Order: sequence, then structure tokens, then C-alpha cells
Amino acid sequence: MGDRLTQLQDAVDQLAQQFVACLHFVQRRHDLETLGPNDKVRDVKQEPHQREVDPLPADEFAAGLKELSRDLIIKEQQIEVLISNLPGLDNSETDQERNIKDLEEDLKAAEAQRQEALKEKDQILGELDSVIRSIQRP
Repeated sequence: MGDRLTQLQDAVDQLAQQFVACLHFVQRRHDLETLGPNDKVRDVKQEPHQREVDPLPADEFAAGLKELSRDLIIKEQQIEVLISNLPGLDNSETDQERNIKDLEEDLKAAEAQRQEALKEKDQILGELDSVIRSIQRP
């Protein structure tokens, strides 16, 4: 899994895709209704599979809107969690610099331990080599 910023960017991208899917659903599945007394619904003769709008019954359309709304809310809450877990929101710049210095010191200590272990390994290999060379056949 990626770092927190990558996760956040992926979640925002998914939210944008969900917005587009919601708009597409509303555009394609709404019922043709007039909004004012002067409005008219055009009767366009097209093949059934090429129609611009394929209305759903009112209850199915409302259920679809509710499900899409719920998905948008869940994704937004996931984004909020990711944002709240980003480092530095509760830390000042000096706190972050101190944390970086502490991590650098830990890294230096770990590197020193690694170098010591490498020296010890080389020493033990040298001793083992001398023991193996000193062994003679009876």
C-alpha cells in the first residue's frame, strides 16, 4: 500500500469518479418532467438502445440516489480519516524538525550497529578460515 498522500490522492480520484457516476445516473435515469407551465418534453424518435434518457420508476430512482449518496458520504469520511492521519497537522514546524533530527540520530545509531556487525562478521569469518586451514588430514 502506498504512503498516506498517495492513499489520499487515490481516494480523492475515486470520489471524483463517484461524482461523475452520480451525474451520469441522474442524467440517464431521471423521469422526463416539466418544471414550469411553458416547458415541453420533446418526443424524439430514436431506437430504444440509443435513447438519451431511460427513466426508472420513481421508487427505484430514489433508491439509486440514496445508494449513490451513501457511497459519496462513505468516501468523504474515508478521506477525512486519511487527512486526520497526515503527519504535521498537530505539530509545528519546529516539532517536525525535531522529529526528523531524532530519526536521523536513530538512523546513525542503527548504521553504527550495522557496521560493527559487519566487522564482527569479517573477524569471525577470518577466524573460521584460519581454523579450517589449520585442520590436517590424519
